[in-house]
Amino acid sequence: MSDIVTINDGKAIMPGANAPENREYNMFIGPNHPGIEGNFALKLSIEGDIIQKAKTEAGFLHRGFEKLMEERLFIQNIAIVCRICVPDPDPNEENYARAIEAIGGIEVPRRAQFIRVLVLELSRIASHLFTFGGHAGTIGLYTMPNWSISDRDRVLDLFEELTGGRVYHIFNMPGGVRRDLPDGFKNRVRDVMDYVESRLSEYDDLFFNNKILLNRAVGTGILPVDKAIAWGATGPNLRAAGFAHDVRKDDPYEVYEELEFDVPTAADSDAYSRLIVRRREIAESIRIVRQVLDKIPEGPVWNKQPNPLKWRVPAGDAYVRTESSKGEYAYYMVSDGGVRPYRVHVRGASVTHGVHILENMLAGARIEDASQIMFSLDACPPEVDR
Repeated sequence: MSDIVTINDGKAIMPGANAPENREYNMFIGPNHPGIEGNFALKLSIEGDIIQKAKTEAGFLHRGFEKLMEERLFIQNIAIVCRICVPDPDPNEENYARAIEAIGGIEVPRRAQFIRVLVLELSRIASHLFTFGGHAGTIGLYTMPNWSISDRDRVLDLFEELTGGRVYHIFNMPGGVRRDLPDGFKNRVRDVMDYVESRLSEYDDLFFNNKILLNRAVGTGILPVDKAIAWGATGPNLRAAGFAHDVRKDDPYEVYEELEFDVPTAADSDAYSRLIVRRREIAESIRIVRQVLDKIPEGPVWNKQPNPLKWRVPAGDAYVRTESSKGEYAYYMVSDGGVRPYRVHVRGASVTHGVHILENMLAGARIEDASQIMFSLDACPPEVDR
């Protein structure tokens, strides 16, 4: 790190020099730093310990997905979209497949719909476990990431068995899913769900009821419900403000309307409330997964489509959305009848949470709370610069 600091008039001040009083200093966090959420950067203007202004900088990882999709065959994009949100890739796959199905009038077998829900909820659990570890790291509680990310690996083991990939699954295909459940897979899923559920009370003791977390997170990064709605917050960040919006309930897709689950909310809309909502969501996801395993019917898992190298999707457009771990996730797709999408627009939660809301919330916050506020909003950096 350089010993030279800059002030807001752009002049460099060498160590030991007399600096002007009451001036704002620039401070960078990221893009490679344990207190940053992925390949992402924050440029902070600070005065003393207080942040005066925050500017986010993305583009340090994958970028330009939407344009890339216009240049590739429909089938090729399935390997691209999952990279838009690395910790929770499956909503991208599911949205992309559903958009094609909506345009082309393609029916999805019921067994495939149940499997899609299974995959989505496992992905939600894995994403939240990852977030807990990152947030705990911002307050120096490094036992929690050792626990939660290690437990997340058990979920990734299931993905590897089902899809062949631990992180990127390339599993949801237009018309269904790529393969059926392996023999004995349902029992192994149950075992992992039992294990994760048994760990929740230990997470409470270590992390959620930890006095350090309570002192640091309660009352930090408050997002009032009126501003949450006006600024476009969705998912856990909106529900932590007491607004119980969940696409799975309000606009059901796949087989969610056949499943019973609650939508956790909180009232204080601070960093701690956003954490607690995600903690409760894991319990609800486990409940959903168990219902899927009990109710999944027999039958095919894919409605076979034409040769993917020559496949032309009829002209038309569609808008589909899911409830991802990060919030409402939507795709708008346009087809001109060719072998490639004419246009695909990804409306994720991370531009809203990780740029607009984060920049507003950081103004007036203390330096030491910047990373914690950012992790509590839980954005995906690649999706910002998609």
